[in-house]
Amino acid sequence: MMRLRPMNYEELTSNFQILNQNIYLQQLSILLIYALIAKAADLFIDRVLRRLAGYTKMTFDDELINFAHGPICWTIFLLGLQHTLLLHPLQPPWLTVLPAVVKSAILLTWFIAFIRAFNWLADLNLAKVVTRGKIGKDLFLLLKNVLRVVTGVAGLLWLLAIWKVDLTPLFASAGIAGIAVALAAKDTLANFFGGISIFADNTFKVGDYIILDNAERGEVVEIGIRSTRIKTRDDVLITIPNSLLATSKIINESAPVPSFRIRIPVGIAYGSDLDQVERVLLAVADANGSILKEPAPRVRVRAFADSSVNFELLLWVADPRVKGLETHNLLKSIYRAFADNNITIPFPQRDLHFIPAPEANGQESAASRP
Repeated sequence: MMRLRPMNYEELTSNFQILNQNIYLQQLSILLIYALIAKAADLFIDRVLRRLAGYTKMTFDDELINFAHGPICWTIFLLGLQHTLLLHPLQPPWLTVLPAVVKSAILLTWFIAFIRAFNWLADLNLAKVVTRGKIGKDLFLLLKNVLRVVTGVAGLLWLLAIWKVDLTPLFASAGIAGIAVALAAKDTLANFFGGISIFADNTFKVGDYIILDNAERGEVVEIGIRSTRIKTRDDVLITIPNSLLATSKIINESAPVPSFRIRIPVGIAYGSDLDQVERVLLAVADANGSILKEPAPRVRVRAFADSSVNFELLLWVADPRVKGLETHNLLKSIYRAFADNNITIPFPQRDLHFIPAPEANGQESAASRP
């Protein structure tokens, strides 16, 4: 049987001298050390961090480990390769090319991991954003693509900087092209940034009832790239450019809470019992199952008009879209309740007073005599 003989001090010293004299062995040794470190990082992430992440209820940490696992290991190995290249000066053009290739590989590794993570987050939140109705699906996808393009341009500029490419002419050309595009598509850009401002200000969202400054009222059904669509109570679809919405006065009946207050004006005849009228109106509101109990309905006397004492019934419903229906139901119920309680609803009327003409003095004028 063959036995391994222990190495003495002289042999060990001789081996180190050979290693110091041979630059290729040094580079190979350093690369192997970095490879071992990368493998150790791989085992640590796979057997320790992944197991710790499994104890949590979140899935974000598991996905983060999946996205960062490969780039971390490859980065360690590529840094070892960069170290070996710097250990012994290279001859041009390899002195510039090989380190730039390694740096580009590191950048590409992390760029791909970032894009994968970004796409995962976008797909994860797409359903939530569309369900909540803050923005439309097409606007969300547009923002996703814009951010992806911005990230790609930033990565490309970083790559060009690694290769020491002069970016001044590129920036100058991009500025001229940007001005040309802005002038040619100013209306489209205005609508696009109008949609961004609507999203950023959270002025309204899909499903809200809004009133525009031109008195148009309807439900927001879509917030698009160029325009926003609202559906009126007549089931008419109105398309409004986002640039106009961004500069218009908008009343959001669904914000800050989705409940909506209805005002029912009522006139009763002079001489009626005001306390009885208030009790009847509150009873009508309480009998309607669609009226919210909190805030509680209330009655206010508003004015002494020409023909009536004007009351106003104030109550809340859960959704602005039932405003017309519940106003209809309440007016019918109030009319029946007033009839049952002998409360008169007056109509405009005028009293005419006839003043008799003065009696004749019985004398005829001289001019009328023959």
